[in-house]
Amino acid sequence: MAPYTEAEIADALKGMRPTKTSGSDGFPAIFYQKFWHIISKDTSEFCLDVLNHGHSLDEINRTQLVLIPKPANPINLKNFRPISLYIVIYKIIAKSVANHLQKVLDGCIDDSQSAFVPRRLITDNVLLAYEVLHSFKNKRSERKGFMALKLDMSKVYDRVEWHFIKCVMSKLGFANGFIDFVIRCLNFVQYFILINGEEGLSFRSTRGLRQGDPLSPYLFLFCREGLSALIRLACQEGKICRAKVYRTSSSITHLMFADDCILFGEVSNRGISILQEILREYEVCLG
Repeated sequence: MAPYTEAEIADALKGMRPTKTSGSDGFPAIFYQKFWHIISKDTSEFCLDVLNHGHSLDEINRTQLVLIPKPANPINLKNFRPISLYIVIYKIIAKSVANHLQKVLDGCIDDSQSAFVPRRLITDNVLLAYEVLHSFKNKRSERKGFMALKLDMSKVYDRVEWHFIKCVMSKLGFANGFIDFVIRCLNFVQYFILINGEEGLSFRSTRGLRQGDPLSPYLFLFCREGLSALIRLACQEGKICRAKVYRTSSSITHLMFADDCILFGEVSNRGISILQEILREYEVCLG
């Protein structure tokens, strides 16, 4: 909750890709970066008014959706990939908040999560997964069998309920003022679908995260933290058997990557039904 400064606004802008497509105002990040010596005062004042004094985001929180065809001859909406285009000033504000958030992620996100958290590498979990699976293959003498269940969690981006994110952040100990600002970034978005270069009618979403928003990867971590919490709880109650590479090593129940998750468990009716119960509960909470 520390007040934001002009230096943080400048750092957020420097960390943006200069030629990424801009939103409805037509000014990409390179414009702000090249002419920062001229427009820094006005831009910083506006951003700090929003961040420190709660001014409205409505004017700048506009998102254009462009449908990019995946195959050469698309025939239905599934053949298109929606790309979100933002006004750069909103991205500066969101990236400043994301930079604040980065400083505390290591202390509140489970060790099983390796992507998006500073000082963690996604390759660490790749190596761990390989070692665990290798140990499963070599355990021929034990009666108990172990399994690895791989889940694709990319739909979380599209379907997560905002109330779930709010509850997880509150449970993790974030201040109410900070949580409210993050939810405002999600709530007050006007979407326009760009068709043949023209904007259609505006509409608002009621759930999900936006691709390309600097805050989205970190909010995605909070979504996954709900699953980690359910697995930890099941372990404490002795419902799940942890996997080990060898007898004296640390035990592992699950590993998380960018949008994939691998769960380890015992091959038995009980072990499988417990994992199903965890996933059902997570599904209901997440939406």
